[in-house]
Formats: sequence, structure tokens, C-alpha cells
Amino acid sequence: MTFVSTLDPQPLWRHFDQILTVPRASKDEGRMREQVIAAAARRGLAHRTDRVGNVVVKVPASPGREGAPVVVLQSHLDMVNEKNSDVAHDFAKDPILPRQVGEYVQATGTTLGADNGIGVATMLALMEVDDLGDRVHGPLELLFTIDEETGLTGAQELDPSLLSGLLLLNLDSEEEGTVTVGCAGGVDTLLSLPLATEPCPAGMTAVELRLGGLQGGHSGMQIHLQRGNAIKLLARALFAVAHGANSVPFSLASFAGGNKRNAIPREAVARVVVAPEKREAFLQAVRREIKAIQAEVRPADPGLSLADAAVDLPERVWTGATARTVLALLDALPHGVLAMSLDIPGLVETSTNVAVVVDRGDTLEIHNSSRSSVASALTATRLRLNALAELAGAAATSSDGYPGWKPDLTSRLLGIVKAVHRRVLGHEPMVQAIHAGLECGLIGEKVPGMDMISIGPQIEGAHSPDERVKIPSVAEFWRFLTALLAELAAA
Repeated sequence: MTFVSTLDPQPLWRHFDQILTVPRASKDEGRMREQVIAAAARRGLAHRTDRVGNVVVKVPASPGREGAPVVVLQSHLDMVNEKNSDVAHDFAKDPILPRQVGEYVQATGTTLGADNGIGVATMLALMEVDDLGDRVHGPLELLFTIDEETGLTGAQELDPSLLSGLLLLNLDSEEEGTVTVGCAGGVDTLLSLPLATEPCPAGMTAVELRLGGLQGGHSGMQIHLQRGNAIKLLARALFAVAHGANSVPFSLASFAGGNKRNAIPREAVARVVVAPEKREAFLQAVRREIKAIQAEVRPADPGLSLADAAVDLPERVWTGATARTVLALLDALPHGVLAMSLDIPGLVETSTNVAVVVDRGDTLEIHNSSRSSVASALTATRLRLNALAELAGAAATSSDGYPGWKPDLTSRLLGIVKAVHRRVLGHEPMVQAIHAGLECGLIGEKVPGMDMISIGPQIEGAHSPDERVKIPSVAEFWRFLTALLAELAAA
């Protein structure tokens, strides 16, 4: 138990404190699901699990509210596992180590998992009906989905027979004082480029280049902040050194970067082979390119750094043609905001993220994550990536993707939410659509007629080790949510 369990509201924070000790990577949510089922069993609450592992727990209405509409509350069990390279942490067994910094809780060199652990903790607290005092609610269906972070698999495969309610409160938003009523759709595209190699020439020296110090972040929510993409920036620097006016010959032995499909990559590493007499000239050329890049990205990413180290010579290096193709493709791939919405001021309409590069030895895998609130623009982005793959001689495969969620500003639920927000928190909420994937679009397809909104406390830096949650906003979120449930029970 840590200081987290003493924060207000204690029912919520106590569960979050426990969640910090449970490994729950995407596709490995079994232990977290067992915690949910055990909590339901302790309270004698009925629960069901579908084929893929989504769980619904049914909470009976407060006495006298049995006839109220059934309200579905939904959060996802998994979290993004990201850590700084200098942090020794095994997400498969080590607990997240929280610390308080001012009015925020954050982890120690890793993601915190407030996305969506705060939502999960909220729903676990709502099971404790005896501890909610005089607060009332109608029948609740608590839906815990799996594998949201790597493709919304749980929502895509949800068995709709788990649910009877037609009012959905998604608890996966990250801005206090806002109500989310729409989101972007998304698709992942994998480019697989064959790697031709040759024996490493004799008498050479090898250098490892490691670009880091970037903030990274959520590739939807923070893509407009123009933070540096480590993969793109390292590839750009090497491409310039290979093809610029003052080029220095080198061979490329490996290139990798990024960790998660939905995170802007913070680090990238390349192994390069050069003639000993060219080593210093090569490093000076790379440093010149990085210095220019640092000046460009400093306002958004002041910590960009490059480290070099001597390493053992590899047995093989990529052929010159392969190295040229790799660097040209990585440099040419689009990254960042591609279009802003013409309908909703300030909303990113379309973006794409060069997310992860993995060197498989005979193949280089380049994972791209694209988003758009316009289906045709999302298709066009996918085809653009396919075109670049074709030019480079790479194979391109795309996921099935997931749909966006079209805002309904006439929603009856939205009207009630706004009224309760004004009454309880004293101000009108901001109503917004976001450039990120929420499970609402998929759940809405599975359950026709579902009236949906998404809410949550202030969570910053999700999907990066800078992730933090604002403590006072959690208290306000809890106060607002319990008042909203009481209002819906009276509606």
C-alpha cells in the first residue's frame, strides 16, 4: 500500500493503488480480469465473460431505483508499457512505483497506467455499494474491455449480449471539464522490407548512434504538438550524411526505434560501420545534422540528444542498395498532422505516426498508425503508405481498423450530462471530439441505439513515462459521476 490509497476519494484511489501492482499489458490482462471478478464475487455481484475476455459486472439499483434505465460504464483493462531506457523495470512482474509531484501522481520512469486504470478503479469503487453512503443509482452494467491499446480488440470482438443498457458512459477521456462526443477512426499499416546483407568489410570500425531525450506521447492526443519522432529524425540525419554535399561513406548494419503502435517514438538506434580514418568525419557530419534538427524541434522537444559509442564489428552489414532504400523510405514516410478539420475548429482531422521499426535480420518491419475522423481520408492515408512501400519494394499489410464515432449534439444523454456538470461543478463543460480512438464507435456498432458520452479526469502525457494524473480532478470527476448516476436514476 502506498500514499495513493489515502487520497480523496478513497474508494477510487484505494483500487488504483492495488491496480498499480497488477501487470496488465495489452493481450495480457488475465491477472487484472481476475481482480475484477474477485471483487464482484466478494460483493455477490453477477458477472459474465465473453469469448475474448471482456467482462461485465451487474450492479443492482439502489432501493427504489430498480425501474431506472440501465447505465453501462466502460473502461479498458490494459495499459501502455513504456519506460525510459535507463530504468530497470519488468512490466511483467514489477509494480508501478508512484510518486506525488505537486498536485499530480506519476510513476518513476515508466508509464503510470492512469490510462485507463483510473476508469477501472472508478468502476471497482462503484461495486462497493455499501460504501457510497447516500448516493443512489439505477441498474449498472460495468464493462471491462481488453486490448484497447493495441487495436481495440476487445470492443471489436465484444459479445453484445453482455449488455442490456442503452446509455454508455465511457471513462477513458483525459481532460477535466470536457465531455467527449466523438473520436477518430484508425488503421495500422505494416511495411515489410527485405534486407539484403553482405559480409562486413575487414579493417572497419563500428559505431552505435542512439537518439533520445524526446517526450513522445500519445500519437493521437499529442500529435499536433509537433514533438520529435526519433525514428524519423535519426533516419533524416543519416540520409543527409549519406547524400548531402559533404557526404561521408558508411555502411548500415541495423536500425530500430519506438516501442508501441500508438506512441510517438522517443528513442531510435542505428549501428553504422565506417573506415577508421573516416570515423571522426562521419560523427561530425551526423552531429551537424542533429544540431540543426535540435534547433527546429527545441520549442516542442528541448531534450533531444544524440549519443555515440564504439561497438563490436557485426559479421554482416546491409548492402549499399538496401541501406539507401531503408533511409529513403524512412525519410519519405509521412508523420504528424496531415489535415485539420474544416468542421470543428482546432480538431486534427487526419494524422499518421511512424511508430515502430523492428530489425528482424532478413526483414525490416515499419509499423505505422494512422487516424482520421473522415473515412475517405483514412483510406487515402493508407493507400499513400502502400504507394511508398511499392516504390521501395516493401510489402504492405493493413489491419481491419476501427470506425470513428460521429458526434450527436442532440443526444438526450448529453443534455443531462451538461446540466449535471453545471449544477455540480459550477460551469458549462467543453463538448468536444478528439483525435484518438475510443471504443465507443465499435460498441455503438455492436449495440444499435446506444447513447454515448466519454468523460474522465485530467491525465497528461499518456503512453509516455511523463504520464501523470491530476489529483484534484479525480475528486471532481468522482463527484460529477456519482451525481450523474443519481440524476440518470431519477430520469
